[in-house]
Amino acid sequence: MALWGGRFTQAADKRFKDFNDSLRFDYRLAEQDIEGSIGWSKALVSVNILTREEQQRLETALNELLIEVRSNPQAILQDDAEDIHSWVESKLIDRVGNLGKKLHTGRSRNDQVALDIKMWCKAQVLELQKTVRELQAKLVLTAENTQDAVMPGYTHLQRAQPISFAHWCMAYVEMLERDYTRLGDAYQRMNACPLGSGALAGTAYPIDREQLARDLDFAYATRNSLDSVSDRDHIIELLSAASLSMAHLSRFAEDMIIFNSGEADFVELSDRVTSGSSLMPQKKNPDACELIRGKAGRVIGSLMGMLTTVKGLPLAYNKDMQEDKEGIFDALDTWHDCLTMAAFVLEDIKVNVERTREAALKGYSNATELADYLVAKGVPFRDSHHIVGETVVYAIKVHKGLEDLTVEEFRQFSDAVSDDVYEILSLQSCLDKRCAKGGVSPARVAEAIAEAKQRIGLKS
Repeated sequence: MALWGGRFTQAADKRFKDFNDSLRFDYRLAEQDIEGSIGWSKALVSVNILTREEQQRLETALNELLIEVRSNPQAILQDDAEDIHSWVESKLIDRVGNLGKKLHTGRSRNDQVALDIKMWCKAQVLELQKTVRELQAKLVLTAENTQDAVMPGYTHLQRAQPISFAHWCMAYVEMLERDYTRLGDAYQRMNACPLGSGALAGTAYPIDREQLARDLDFAYATRNSLDSVSDRDHIIELLSAASLSMAHLSRFAEDMIIFNSGEADFVELSDRVTSGSSLMPQKKNPDACELIRGKAGRVIGSLMGMLTTVKGLPLAYNKDMQEDKEGIFDALDTWHDCLTMAAFVLEDIKVNVERTREAALKGYSNATELADYLVAKGVPFRDSHHIVGETVVYAIKVHKGLEDLTVEEFRQFSDAVSDDVYEILSLQSCLDKRCAKGGVSPARVAEAIAEAKQRIGLKS
């Protein structure tokens, strides 16, 4: 069934129909289309297009259809309808006869699909926020259990300063917090109801669109019909939020891949999230993390595709906009799957505390502490920086750590060094000194964990 045809004297060619039809993917909007149709039927009562009894018959039939859709949404794909709007209307007419043909009065597929995809996006935001919180909870619990695991922190993939594995976990909690709030921000902007905007110029019936918006659980009605039917900002914003979050997850995955490597050996991933090689029997590959990293490109590609689609579109609706759905469906499914898998990766992770500590002791990651020590002795920082650089060169030459040099060796470069230097070169001292808010000191990390647990609703 098509919702148009009187203007045409020939049927559409099958090749065009196959190219044009969207039911194979927009069937996912069935629930939203039915719920929107119930809301519209109530609005039609207020302008005397439907009687109260007719509206109740329509609502009953639509609710029956909704139950069927929820029990087996894939059954929709057996139909030959052009799109989900045509499918819902044809099934409604099958149930209530000609009464079903009155429902589309004053409504266009343009504002109908704008409503459906917004309702779907709103529901997805709430689900995604839950999933983000679940990953944050896994990270916080992992952090709580690894506060004593000292490891090297890196810049340029070179050992830089000692941190704890817990501090590393909490860095990703912060990234995910921004992802969470971005979803909330996007929700506020998409919480405007476009139904009643018609094809582009508004409906011809004096419907109370603010009441209609409330009936459909929107905060308010959109203010301009031309914009309403052509607005896809909410899709682009969600794709942008998904892309940025996937970049965060990709960084998480990359870190885990490096930490899991034989060269680092900081962590061991569970057998449940790794796979083997068809040729090399010794292999245990971090495939879950590699797939998270790889799928980031897929989600970012959906964002680029959507931006490219809308950038040259004249107002108002154009069929190009049909291309909005497959990208957002796939991107949000992928984002959800990757959030869930990242949490699963953390479930049985084992941190090799001895190995991380050993690595933290190497690479002269306590060099900054020595520079700060000299500053405390009255040496200007720029001079102390140079002195420590020379000291590190010497230590490398004699194959010693800074903490292994004698006072006499230190004094080749600065007379300010004395026996108390060894206290500040220990790993514990390096951690303890970073005690400003957000730092790596054990007290600050414990504070961050407690604050995060409260924020995301984890019991202490």
